[in-house]
Amino acid sequence: MVLRIVDVKNVQLDVRKFRKAHATFSDDIIKKTGDIITAVQKTGDRALLKYTQEFEGVELKTLRVTEDEIKSAFKKVTSMQLRSIHAMSQRLIKFETILLNHLSDIESRFDRVKLTRLLRPIESVGCYVPGGKARYPSTLLMCCTPANVAGVERLVVLTPPRKDGSIDPLTLVAADICGVQEIYKVGGAHGIAALAFGTKSIRKVDKIVGPGGIFVTTAKNMVSNKVAIDMIAGPTELLIFADSRSHPRLVALDLISQSEHSNDTLCGMVTTSRRMAIRVKEEINMLIRSKEGVRRREIVTQSLNENGFIAVCKRESAAIDFINEFAPEHLEVMTVNASSVVQKIRSAGLILIGDYTPSAASDYCIGSNHVLPTLGFAKSRAGLSVLDFLKMISCIELNGRDLRKIESCVREITTAEGLFNHYKAVEGRFLK
Repeated sequence: MVLRIVDVKNVQLDVRKFRKAHATFSDDIIKKTGDIITAVQKTGDRALLKYTQEFEGVELKTLRVTEDEIKSAFKKVTSMQLRSIHAMSQRLIKFETILLNHLSDIESRFDRVKLTRLLRPIESVGCYVPGGKARYPSTLLMCCTPANVAGVERLVVLTPPRKDGSIDPLTLVAADICGVQEIYKVGGAHGIAALAFGTKSIRKVDKIVGPGGIFVTTAKNMVSNKVAIDMIAGPTELLIFADSRSHPRLVALDLISQSEHSNDTLCGMVTTSRRMAIRVKEEINMLIRSKEGVRRREIVTQSLNENGFIAVCKRESAAIDFINEFAPEHLEVMTVNASSVVQKIRSAGLILIGDYTPSAASDYCIGSNHVLPTLGFAKSRAGLSVLDFLKMISCIELNGRDLRKIESCVREITTAEGLFNHYKAVEGRFLK
């Protein structure tokens, strides 16, 4: 097992090296994605069925999941799985509702002018739920629950079918619990194109949310001039900040847990202790080579071999600079002085503090959302929440006296900008 240990000398350059292969949309991927989007625009459902057969190896006659399939799904899940889905849903609803309540009835007053912020839900949203090497009913909950709390009227779920043409039963159950009326067996860039432009079977939506692989991420980026998207949510990222007194086995387990998502996940550790770096690397090797072994070993080893790293910094301040420059999707702070470190973190999708807050738990049952910014976008936005499904509309009403008070200000600025008719529209209200 090769997990690179690198001495950090220049934070910006070293972070760029770690992200280089991970963050680049190659010309080949962009061209292939563009061709797929164009085909869906031209031939609609025919292109969707063609690409589903080509990429998933499934020949479908219809794209939409039927009510019978949803009813059948409930018979294929255990009572414990059902209870867990309900528990996750309730925690998400609780946290998102608290946030929404804090935003309601926002009103500002200044100099007799009242500005009210009206919250209105986006009317239609498409939620992309990945398939491929794993199943993600949890991602469906993370996308659809805050949309429901916001009051989105039309929720559409797209997810790739399995080899037999079915959808994972637990994912269908989660969709039903969220009240989703439209579920389609479509994945990849062609699914994103369908949501953006519409086909005979799938009406276009106003916004697309949800994570995916490189083609899904590229497609979302390419259609973002036609439809709103949540974020560039690419492959999973985890960065762990550990010091000389951290528990190497826990660090190793957490790196392995996130690397099992896919072979392009980006998992690493930053530390001020070279000894800890070596111990964590040894723990990972020991866990993978142990008699019990690691499940999904091929994915884990490829991910850590190709993308994994341990960055060693001379000082804590340099490690914090590294974290802020990296802007990880998940950040675990497992140092002795974790609380003081967190105060200095400016950029991270989600911060998890201490030995008992693993990213694996945040992916499911804490109540936080696991759809988070990747590729460094945590520098400019937060994870998915009820905010992503709302529009804030400003509402103002002035009377004649209020308008008269700002008339001179309008005159000066509109004259300076050369937009004289703007002032005339104000002045005209006072001319007899």
